[in-house]
Amino acid sequence: MADETPRPRPRRAPRSGRPIAGEALRRTRHALQPSGPPTEGIPVVWTGPDGVEQDTARSVVDFAMRVSAALLATGAPASDVVATALLLSRTYGLRGVHVDVTFSSVAISYHRGPLADPITLLRTVRSRSSDFQRLDALRGLVVELSRDPVPVPEARRRFDAVIAMPYPYRRWVTTLATGVLGASAAAGFGGGPLIVALTLVAAALIAVTQHKLAGYGVESFFAQAVAAAVPTVLAVLVAVLQSRTGWLDGVVPSVLVASAVVVLLAGLSAVGAAQDAIEGFYVTAGARVFEVLVLTLGIVVGITVVLALSHKLGVSLSISDAPAPSATGTALAVGTAMVSAVAFGVSNYSGVRTVVVAGLAGGVGWLVYEAVRGLGAGRPSSSAVAAFVVGVTAQLAARRLKIAALAVTTSSIVALLPGRTLYQGIFQVVSDSAGPGFYQGLSTLFEAAGVGIGLAAGVSFGTYVARLVQDSRKGRRRRRAPGARA
Repeated sequence: MADETPRPRPRRAPRSGRPIAGEALRRTRHALQPSGPPTEGIPVVWTGPDGVEQDTARSVVDFAMRVSAALLATGAPASDVVATALLLSRTYGLRGVHVDVTFSSVAISYHRGPLADPITLLRTVRSRSSDFQRLDALRGLVVELSRDPVPVPEARRRFDAVIAMPYPYRRWVTTLATGVLGASAAAGFGGGPLIVALTLVAAALIAVTQHKLAGYGVESFFAQAVAAAVPTVLAVLVAVLQSRTGWLDGVVPSVLVASAVVVLLAGLSAVGAAQDAIEGFYVTAGARVFEVLVLTLGIVVGITVVLALSHKLGVSLSISDAPAPSATGTALAVGTAMVSAVAFGVSNYSGVRTVVVAGLAGGVGWLVYEAVRGLGAGRPSSSAVAAFVVGVTAQLAARRLKIAALAVTTSSIVALLPGRTLYQGIFQVVSDSAGPGFYQGLSTLFEAAGVGIGLAAGVSFGTYVARLVQDSRKGRRRRRAPGARA
């Protein structure tokens, strides 16, 4: 009987290593290649029609351009300009809108789909100045339109009314406010009554000089240099009277120049440049930083020329030691910081509420600065911490009181500007250009630059943190609102 037990078939050896290698390659691809869509999708540009008629779209884009150019001309950051243009566009039903802001131009393009021509506008903003009253009014108008849209012709009429509104103060009031700003800085530096009065006159002359030169079309660099030369000439005249007649004994002329430098530095857009850089507008930020450097160089040139001429004529100025906070008194220092903030706000046409908030924030910022300095921190670090507190306070107060946070922060940090340090560095470089004083002066100038960078970065970071807090509060309120999903 035959054995019917099945015998196992002998296993064939593979002809080559290709099947095993192919299976390994397939499994490797399966392990490495994703099985679903990417976690972060590529942003797709809206190309579908949104139902807005062409004439309406043209008027909306034109109106958004007018508002954006006005905001940029009054000193608003690039992020605010872009957000305002997009908000107005969405309010009137336009979806495919793109906004680009550079240092001196605004471009708005409305893409209506693949089969229609886009609507694109470009406007150049040649002149910019700090006008906090119109900045507040423009933002208020945009908020009103976003909540209660009106026809575009009516919105344009309201916009024209904002642009044509008169200034809240007369010219002599703003000039006097600039003088008070310089006088408060001199008082904070420890100057006596006479030097405070002279600084008030010098700062007022700076305001008049800049206004006249701007009317004649003089470029900002030369206007800044001439304005910086005015208080330096007055300081040289005081030094001449002291050396030849013995009058004005005990008056320190360098305090006059240092206080005037604070006035000239106060109008620079360092805070706006730092905010643009943090929010990703690097082209605009780079241009604003370069503008700050050029205008600061104008101050250096104006002071250097006068000091060099005075040295040639045998008249030399001296640098007095900066008084300690205990010498001038904390109350006096805080008071001068508050007065400086109020005066700068008035000189830039801020409203009453903005001026009051800026004065309080300026006092708080100086208290924080002295507290951090008391812990052993350097001037740049102390200035950055104080500016951070000012930025947080200003942003939170601005949202609640419906005022411009930029106006509050710019005014509040005026007392912290390194005017005395900048002048001290210039004096050291000029007086000892061939000796160790030159390198000591460069070190002092770098310290002044560090203080300026710390102020700009502190304000910008404080504003960013405050916005995060406000956004988180909004999110919690939406989740708690009736009808919200669990």
